[in-house]
Amino acid sequence: MLNNSFHWAASFGSAVLLSMALAGVSHAELSASAQGDPGRFARGAKAWANNCASCHNLRPASDLRDDQWRVVMAHMRVRADLTGQEARDVLKFLQESN
Repeated sequence: MLNNSFHWAASFGSAVLLSMALAGVSHAELSASAQGDPGRFARGAKAWANNCASCHNLRPASDLRDDQWRVVMAHMRVRADLTGQEARDVLKFLQESN
């Protein structure tokens, strides 16, 4: 069972990294802070509700750690066709709500 979990995690991680590379998204870009932008949290909350809720049951931000949300957002930016700014806003919302 542990072996299967490791292979799944390795495959998922590889897929996320590949999708980030294909989309031209760097981990640093996704994690970049936008200082002086007080509306970022509100935009993130709105984008999270509007985009994520269309396919997922919304879960509390506290379900995942900040580093896990970064991986999720890198993957979902590609899947949901989010702009880089939308992904950063959602990540900001999720991490500050965590």
